[in-house]
Amino acid sequence: MAGLVLAAGAGRRYGMPKALVTYRGSLLVQRAAGVLSGAGVTRVLVVIGAEAGRVRAAAPDLTYVDNPDWATGMASSLRAGLAALAATPAQAAVVLLVDMPGVTSASVRATIATAAPDSLIMGGYGIRRSHPVVLGRDHWAGVAESATGDHGARDYLRAHADRVRVVPVGHLADDTDLDVPEEVTHA
Repeated sequence: MAGLVLAAGAGRRYGMPKALVTYRGSLLVQRAAGVLSGAGVTRVLVVIGAEAGRVRAAAPDLTYVDNPDWATGMASSLRAGLAALAATPAQAAVVLLVDMPGVTSASVRATIATAAPDSLIMGGYGIRRSHPVVLGRDHWAGVAESATGDHGARDYLRAHADRVRVVPVGHLADDTDLDVPEEVTHA
């Protein structure tokens, strides 16, 4: 099992890259990587783009993948991360977005518990599906091919809805994303 943190965006609505936002005493990028590590994921890659040098300098302890096409949207980050993982023995990847600090290690553990190369798993929050998202290796090429703009794996998961397993995690996590600075100060 490997982990991918998608953290390449410029955070236009936020006013700065969210990877560099401090939330409850740590950078969002460190928090997301720590959630994966805390769930037992041993290989964690962080995909960066906007302000990549600043992110590396602020959190030098993380392992990074550069996305030179970050401005085209989240899909390019997902493709870059999956391409980097293709050279590893990982059989599945659990994907987190940097701006969802309410996702917990417990929710990641629940979603990866039965992960396999053919898995498509999403965290369930009542009637909504969200992160963590587990993509088995058998699906990486298809996900990369279908990912466009800011859709990431969304279109692939919809096209394969009959194969997606939803693991209820709403009692373990919160999938609210931080879009504006006021959300951090009120968190």
